[in-house]
This record gives sequence, structure tokens and C-alpha cells, in this order.
Amino acid sequence: MTQETNALATILDLVRWGASRFNEAALFFGHGTDNAIDEAAFLVLHALHLPSDLSAVYMQATVTASERRKVLDLFSRRIEERLPAAYLVGEAWFAGLPFHVTPEVLIPRSPLAEVIEQGFDPWLGDGQVETVLDLCTGSGCIGIATAVHLPGVQVDLVDISSAALEVARRNVARHGVERQVRIVHSDLFAALEGRKYDIIVSNPPYVGAEEMAGLPAEYHQEPVLALAGGEDGLDVVARILAEAGSHLAAGGVLLVEVGNSADALVARYPTVPFLWLEFERGGGGVFLLTAEQLEQYRSGFQRVTAK
Repeated sequence: MTQETNALATILDLVRWGASRFNEAALFFGHGTDNAIDEAAFLVLHALHLPSDLSAVYMQATVTASERRKVLDLFSRRIEERLPAAYLVGEAWFAGLPFHVTPEVLIPRSPLAEVIEQGFDPWLGDGQVETVLDLCTGSGCIGIATAVHLPGVQVDLVDISSAALEVARRNVARHGVERQVRIVHSDLFAALEGRKYDIIVSNPPYVGAEEMAGLPAEYHQEPVLALAGGEDGLDVVARILAEAGSHLAAGGVLLVEVGNSADALVARYPTVPFLWLEFERGGGGVFLLTAEQLEQYRSGFQRVTAK
């Protein structure tokens, strides 16, 4: 530590100094926070084993030399390695719940959290949700949050990555939903023959090649397998559309996040009536199709995929 950092006496000092260094280093934020102050506060409070909603009255509390060293080590790694804060602390929040994360999985940030918190209302009308498939599950956050918010449902978590499923398995145990949740290693629907669901929800790889090349360094710390969706971002999405109808129960719905590839999706399927969801907390690029719509356009989806 330097004479400068030795002068950082309080929690507030550390947050302010860290935010200044983050801005100076032109870090990118988007994995849980959207600004340098919140990012610095997140790391400081984690290092000091304090809650994220710590009362402001404690911000003037003095830190010890060893505590200051732990905080500065996190700051240094955040700047020098461009590691997202969630990877540094091994945790991210989604739908009001904490999830273990590693560089083997995407950091949870999907706007689908709002839909889950609302119990998928009103998308199934008066229908009873009994089975849910979380396709391309990664950390398991979407499916596990669904199981927590809808304790009567059975959820399958599916991913092609064995490493991701190990993280998901840890999160299943963390939230105590082993009786509700099944983990399946599968390339999309390959290992799900004969299974049907009331809801299929997916945050698949959907980043196009040009967008991938322009992503900030922080995003390149995440697994390429979970991000890259081919030239226009729709390689995996097109397969989901072609196959999902065979796995949706009557009256069921498919929800898929496609982010900035939404325009490319509409251009590829101009006659399909995608319903684009709106979110109070921001975000977008999530469409919904019903089982009936998937059946109606099945031949078109399959024809495009076969090309």
C-alpha cells in the first residue's frame, strides 16, 4: 500500500477512491451495476463481509489495515484483469436471489427476472403452471428462481456445458430446490424426447459476430459458448424455434431472450407475430410465442433451420 491509500480511513473513503480509479481506467459496467460508485461499493461491502443494504450511518466507520488491503486487492484485479465484479466475489443477484457464479457461466442479468417474480402472469391466463424448462440454463438462475417463486412447479435445467451444470447444481443445493429441479446435460432438446412443458424459457447465445467483436473486455471474460450466436446471432435461436413446438403442452408458451438480435429475428421471420415483452426495470429483446403459434409456423421454422 502507498501513502495515498494509507490515507483511506473509512468505508466511504474506499468507495469514493475506488470509483475514481474505475472511472480513470474506463472500466465497463453492466454485470450487476451500471456505474463506478455502485461497483466500488459492491466490492468494498463484500470484502468487509457487510450487507449490500448497509445503513449509511456505517459509511464513516474506520477500516483496519488488513481490511483495506483486501479491498484494494479486489480493486486492483477489477482494473488490471477487467474481471466483472461478480466473478471476483463469486456471486450475483437475480430475481431477488443470490447465485454462485464462475467464469464458466454468464453473469445473471436477464430482464426475465421480472416475469419470474410475477409468476409468468398473465401469459398463461388461468392455466396452472406445472412444468417449466430452462433451456441454456448456465448458472441455473432462471429455472431456480422460477422454482423458488413458484414452489409447486417442476423445473428442468438444460445446458450443453457440463461445467455450467456443475455451477447450476451448486445453486440448486444453495436454494434447497432439489425436489423441484432436475438437471439435464443436453444439446437443446436432444435429451428431452417425449417431455412437454407448460413454459419453455431460454436465454440462449444470441450475440452476432459483429457485436461480439465490439464487446468490452469485461464481456470477453464470459464463456463464448454462452454468448456467440453465429453471424446474425440466431443460430441457436432458430433451432429453438424449429424444435420447441414438440415440447410445449397445449396452451403453453415459449419465452426467449434475443437482445440486440431482435431486428435480425424479425427480418428472418417477417410473418411471425412475435410478442415483445416490456419491462418496468428496463431491458428488452424478449419475445413470446404460444404453442399454437409455434405449430402454425412450424414448417417455416424448420425450413429456415434446414438451409
